[in-house]
Amino acid sequence: MSERNYDPEHHRILTEEGVKAWNKWRKERSDVAPALEGADLSGADLHRADLNGADLSGARLVRANLNWAELGDADLRSADLREARLIEAKLYRATLAYANLGEATLNDANLLRATLFRGNLSGADLRDANLRGANLIGASLGRANLSGADLAEANLSHSDLTNANLTGADLRSATLVEADLSEASLEGCWVYGISAWRLILPRSEKQGNLRITSDHEPEVTVDNLEVAQFVYLLLHNEKIRGVIDTIGEKGVLILGRFTAERKRVLDAIRGQLRELGYVPMVFDFDKPTQRDFTETVKTLAGMSRFIIADITNPKSSPLELQATVPDYMVPFVPIQNEDEQPFSMFADLQGKYDWVLDVLKYDTVENLIRALEPAVVRPALEKADQLLLRKAEAIRERHVREYS
Repeated sequence: MSERNYDPEHHRILTEEGVKAWNKWRKERSDVAPALEGADLSGADLHRADLNGADLSGARLVRANLNWAELGDADLRSADLREARLIEAKLYRATLAYANLGEATLNDANLLRATLFRGNLSGADLRDANLRGANLIGASLGRANLSGADLAEANLSHSDLTNANLTGADLRSATLVEADLSEASLEGCWVYGISAWRLILPRSEKQGNLRITSDHEPEVTVDNLEVAQFVYLLLHNEKIRGVIDTIGEKGVLILGRFTAERKRVLDAIRGQLRELGYVPMVFDFDKPTQRDFTETVKTLAGMSRFIIADITNPKSSPLELQATVPDYMVPFVPIQNEDEQPFSMFADLQGKYDWVLDVLKYDTVENLIRALEPAVVRPALEKADQLLLRKAEAIRERHVREYS
């Protein structure tokens, strides 16, 4: 086990002789790194102290005054800084992993590229703080005031930002993967280039005026973080705009199960559809949880020109098809191995919804692929045209005079 990096003489100079003497000693002994690991500095007045490069890991700094202190490159891992005052403190590249900064005051502090991995900053005052490029993965920032803070390029993945105030914060190129932003205030944030996947977002009234363009582009704002990336892509990517415009013409949803045997069939269908110029989307029944199954299938179905479903060995297919067939007038082409019969409820689906085509039986994958264009694609497109005409029909009307 390594020896503790603590020098009682360093501790004495800092706490007994005061900051002025300490800073003079640092200048005279610039080659000596302060060894204060685990030191108890609770309530100490360290205002403007030169603690650059100091080892303060595990130190107790509860309610300490560190305003304008120099803590660049300092090691503050697991330090207790609850309610400490760090106004305009210089903490650039400091290591604060697992540190407790609950209710600490850090407004205007410089935390450039600091490491705050899994740190506790609950209720901390970080107004206008510089957290550019900081590592805040898994950090607790609930109720923190980050208004006007610079969080550009910061990594906030898996962080807890519940009820945090991010009004006017700079989040350009920040990473927010799986961050919890419930009840957070995001009004006026700059969100150009953010990575925002699987977020827990605040209510719509807590979002607004989110800038999605860079400083070299005309300012464009949206009022919802979920659509920010999408809108930017639409503005700047002609290919994506083309996909959005044509997916209703070319998208084909393929439903089935990715068992070893069935995957071969689904992959073959996907490959042939690509050859025919379509955009196949394969959905594996076995993978989604019940909670999000219906929403996922309906979203994909609504974007599709037609749907192909392999109902061989259906298991729970009655439930799955019930989630897709009734709500969309989208041609539905069921296929099945010739050795099996459709499940009992399938006749009800065919009887109620005429966009469900006859079940196409097949013996081999090779024969199915050879027949895919005339037996699947062509009938599906014919049905799609019929449905389009039906949707375009004038609304049928009656008048009470007809019954007088």
